[in-house]
Amino acid sequence: MRKTILINENWKFVKENVGAAEVFTAPGEKVNIPHTWNAIDGQDGGNDYYRGTCWYGKTFSKPELNNGDQVYLEFRGANSTAEVWVNNHKLCTHDGGYSTFRINITDALKEENELVVSVDNGPNDRVYPQMADFTFYGGIYRDVYMVIVPNSHFDMDYFGGNGLQITSEVNEKTAVVALKSFVSGEAEVVRYTIEGVGSIEVPVKDGVASGSMIVSEVHLWDGVEDPYLYLAKAELIKNGHVIDQVDSRFGCRTFSFDKDKGFFLNGRSFPLRGVSRHQDRIGVGNAITKEMMQEDMELIKEIGANTIRLAHYQHDQYFYDLCDEYGMIVWAEIPYITEHMPNGRENTISQMKELIAQNFNHPSIICWGLSNEISVTGVTDDLMENHKILNDLAHKLDHTRPTTMAHAFMLEIDEPLVFLPDVMSYNLYYGWYLGDVTDNDVFFDDFHKKYPDKIIGLAEYGADANPRLQSAMPEKGDYTEQYQCVYHEHLIKMSAERPYLWSTHVWNMFDFAADGRDEGGKNGINQKGLVTFDRKYKKDAFYLYKANWSKEPFVHLCGRNYIERHEEETEVKVYSNYDTVELYNNGELVEKQSGEKVFKFKLKLQGNHRIEVKAGNCSDEITICKVQEPNKAYQLEGREVINWFDEPDMNCPEGYYSIKDVMADIRKSPEAAKILDDMIFYAKSKRGDVAKKVKQSKSMAKAMNAMTVEALIKQAGGSIPKSMVVEVNKSLNRVKKVNDIVVELKEENFSI
Repeated sequence: MRKTILINENWKFVKENVGAAEVFTAPGEKVNIPHTWNAIDGQDGGNDYYRGTCWYGKTFSKPELNNGDQVYLEFRGANSTAEVWVNNHKLCTHDGGYSTFRINITDALKEENELVVSVDNGPNDRVYPQMADFTFYGGIYRDVYMVIVPNSHFDMDYFGGNGLQITSEVNEKTAVVALKSFVSGEAEVVRYTIEGVGSIEVPVKDGVASGSMIVSEVHLWDGVEDPYLYLAKAELIKNGHVIDQVDSRFGCRTFSFDKDKGFFLNGRSFPLRGVSRHQDRIGVGNAITKEMMQEDMELIKEIGANTIRLAHYQHDQYFYDLCDEYGMIVWAEIPYITEHMPNGRENTISQMKELIAQNFNHPSIICWGLSNEISVTGVTDDLMENHKILNDLAHKLDHTRPTTMAHAFMLEIDEPLVFLPDVMSYNLYYGWYLGDVTDNDVFFDDFHKKYPDKIIGLAEYGADANPRLQSAMPEKGDYTEQYQCVYHEHLIKMSAERPYLWSTHVWNMFDFAADGRDEGGKNGINQKGLVTFDRKYKKDAFYLYKANWSKEPFVHLCGRNYIERHEEETEVKVYSNYDTVELYNNGELVEKQSGEKVFKFKLKLQGNHRIEVKAGNCSDEITICKVQEPNKAYQLEGREVINWFDEPDMNCPEGYYSIKDVMADIRKSPEAAKILDDMIFYAKSKRGDVAKKVKQSKSMAKAMNAMTVEALIKQAGGSIPKSMVVEVNKSLNRVKKVNDIVVELKEENFSI
């Protein structure tokens, strides 16, 4: 029978490309797996974290083996290219940092052994991802196992799968469960057992054993309502003896998509409303523990989500298991993202094979994601061909699940790429990066009107919020908690009014590292999360979603970080899933309100205020006070640019350009356009490499050209300093206006 041994402890780590022969003699440090070398420098901004080759070494004694036993090493995740040596024999190269891979090391074993692994997260043109808005942590950051199997065993070599595939077909109260296993070596029979159902024996033919069992009075896997799981066991029998065994949990369910009513689970409407998740943590990077994964799941459960988009790569098997257990509907995807690489086709194929082979039995997964925002640097014939290959491959490997894609919001809705997968989704950021929140409504209304038979969803939407930043007058680009709430209040309403959206996923459940970012008062962090990077603070928007999605009674007072308030009258906002709440000020009832989810009160400020809200058996409390001047700590450094456009040094001379002019007019003059583009390039550099290379469509260019430079600067959220704006305005003031020239709208690269 197989043995599985965890070998995470006592590794040597060398942060230098020393070569395989030098690992045990070179200076290094003792580490345990999981480990990453970018836990600090991958989160502090500057886009300068170490990307290159590092080395790991471990010594071990030969395990006790029976005649014919095979010994494998199993790596659950090493980012992104790993090479493995045993006793100076190079045995494996694996490209792809988010999936399991195995190596048969049997023939290289001695009594005492040296294991050496190189891991390289350096830039190249063939392994995805290479460009994305998140940090590519290097290291062996998931568990490592030694697996000992008999000479005849369930397959260990096919793209990291466990050798057992399970599908179910439900018809009313009965399910037909198909079981298929892959066998290496000689064996006669596989015995399948479904716990609580029964057993069958199936002959092995040409290395495959296929059979089916009928489950009467089937207990459905019913999402968050009732995530019931069956356990299937496969036993390999040779000469009458069980020589190997694997098992897998599975669920019986049906699902479908409707062009007008969205997603259906087990025959009933089941609107998918949830979040996306990145796996990393502050100070830890991607080398997270099971306890951290459990905490993430509990937080997602708390807001009442029923779906998770596990972006933008394959996640740890433990987290997929949690999704099965908690009933979360999952969008699983490979890291084919942002920039298509002609030399990366084979890597997308192998990563898709691994994703499907390793996750086939998870009932939580209902679609395979081909790519994310892959069109932002342009669509080529090679890109289209790559997607067609992946789409066909996914259907070949798994006929039970559809394919999907997350399209960038600058991709025109009539582009052929939009309709390539079975179901589609868009990442929309109207109201944050561009335009107004109501533009999201217009986008989907236009799409559904033009393509009423297509299945469409909202794969990403969000706005950054730094809990330090607070405002009584929130606006786009200020990075305050208040604006994040205003934004999400509208998006929740927009989604609810459009039942044809098959899913909506907030970007993101948690803040995450993007080392190229320098904005919003924090370097190296994307702050669109509903929860902070350390998981210690739930932003107010977290409770907005809890009010809309969760059945757990609660009440929450917003603005607890907005303590010192300078306005004469302040708004006190409450989120709750009760329909009536009471607000108290210093123990006195202010008002009792009835409504749904969002409650707003006005309170005149004078001195100190102890604010309490009560609803049912729940209550919440904050303390605020009146001050004479705004607390500058609540404002984004450089955010004062939005308040000084009317100062004397902001001239708007007649006949000359200024920041008050719309960009379409400025682009009539090559000289003025150059001034504008230089400023935009600077602002985009604050948002990392991805923003620098975004190619805008004609419709997006049209929307941008209709904005004034002043509006663009406000949208930049303080990333353009006052001194630069003053100089830009002065430079524009020296350029005479050009009239009667029509500016051709091209797919340009100038959004911020």
